[in-house]
Amino acid sequence: MRIGSVLENQQNEKRIAVTPETAKKYISLGFDLILSKNYGSHLGIYDEEYLDLGVKFSSDEKEILNGSDIILQVAMLPEDKCSLFRESQTFIGALNPYSNKDYLENLAKKKINIFSLELLPRITRAQSMDILSSQANLAGYKAVIESFANFQKAIPMMMTAAGTVPAAKVLVIGAGVAGLQAIATAKRMGAIVFATDVRTASKEQVESLGGKFLSVEGSENLETEGGYAKEASEDFKTRQEDLLSETLKKIDIVICTALIPGKKAPLIIKDNMISNLQPGSVIYDLAAIQGGNTALTEVDNIIEKNGVKIMGESNILNKLPISASTLYAKNIFNFVDNLFDKENKKININLDDEIINKTIIK
Repeated sequence: MRIGSVLENQQNEKRIAVTPETAKKYISLGFDLILSKNYGSHLGIYDEEYLDLGVKFSSDEKEILNGSDIILQVAMLPEDKCSLFRESQTFIGALNPYSNKDYLENLAKKKINIFSLELLPRITRAQSMDILSSQANLAGYKAVIESFANFQKAIPMMMTAAGTVPAAKVLVIGAGVAGLQAIATAKRMGAIVFATDVRTASKEQVESLGGKFLSVEGSENLETEGGYAKEASEDFKTRQEDLLSETLKKIDIVICTALIPGKKAPLIIKDNMISNLQPGSVIYDLAAIQGGNTALTEVDNIIEKNGVKIMGESNILNKLPISASTLYAKNIFNFVDNLFDKENKKININLDDEIINKTIIK
C-alpha cells in the first residue's frame, strides 16, 4: 500500500504530516511513501533525509493524490486537489469538519474514506492520536511567549538596590489543554497566575500548577460528557462578566483560550471591560480564528485600545512548525497504525472501534 502527502499552502500552514521519524515507521509496516518534492525543506528537513529511508518524491501532485491508497495531510485540501482523488482511498487529517461538513460528506459519497482527527473521542486509547491536545499544548505555551514579548515590563518579581519590580499578573481564561499549559509556562517565568473556566473540574488542575482559580459564585459545572466546555447560560455569563470586570483591574496579561467545538468562540471580554486593564497590558486571544473571546480581536492584527494590545493569529503553530509537526506526525501515525490490519496488509474500517466510528465522515 502507498501513503502520499503533498505540501500544504505555505501561507496558511507550515506543518507537515510525515516526518522522517514517522516515515521510517510507515516503511517498517510495509508501506511505500511518496511526498511532494521539498516536502520539509522549509523546516530544514531536506529530501535526502527521506530518500535515505526509501521515500519517493514527485513534483506531480496528481501522481501523489491519485496514486496513493492513503493520503495524509495537516489541513483540508482545496477542491481542485480533492478532485484528483479516486474511489476507495483513505484521506486523514485535521479537516475542520464543522466548517467543511457538507463538502466532506460529498467526498464521502464518492466512496472515499475520510477521517477527521478533531473528532477523536476523549478516551484513554485515543490519547496518542489526540491532535487537539498535542497542538493546543504548544499553542498555550507560545501564546504566553508572544504576549510576554509584547509586554514592556519584566515578568518575575525583581528586588534591586534601586527598588522592587513587582511580578506580572496573568489571567488565563479557559483551563483546557492550552490554558493549563499557559498557566504552567507563565508560572515558570515568574508571573502570578489566575485562571477561570466554566468546568468546575478545572479548579484542581489549575491549583496543582500554582494558579489561583476564580469561580463564579453558585456556578454549575458546564462540561460535556466528552470533557469539553459547553455553552453557558445568560445568567452565568452575567455573573462571569462581573467577576472578570473586577479582576481585570489588577491584571497585566490575559490569555484567552475559551472555545466550544463547532461553534463561534464565546464573547467573554466585552469592549467596556477592556478599559479596566491598565495601559501597557496585553491580551492574547487564541480563539481569534473562531471569532475571538474579546470584542476587539482581529485575526493576524494587533489592535490597541487605551494602551492595551489585543492580539490573535490565524495559526500560532506556524511559529512552532517543527515541534508542532513532530507531534502531529506521531498522532497521525498512531491513528494509521490503529486503522491498519497488519496481518492482511489493508485498511480495516471496523466501525465497532469507537476511534474509527467517531472520526469517519459518513
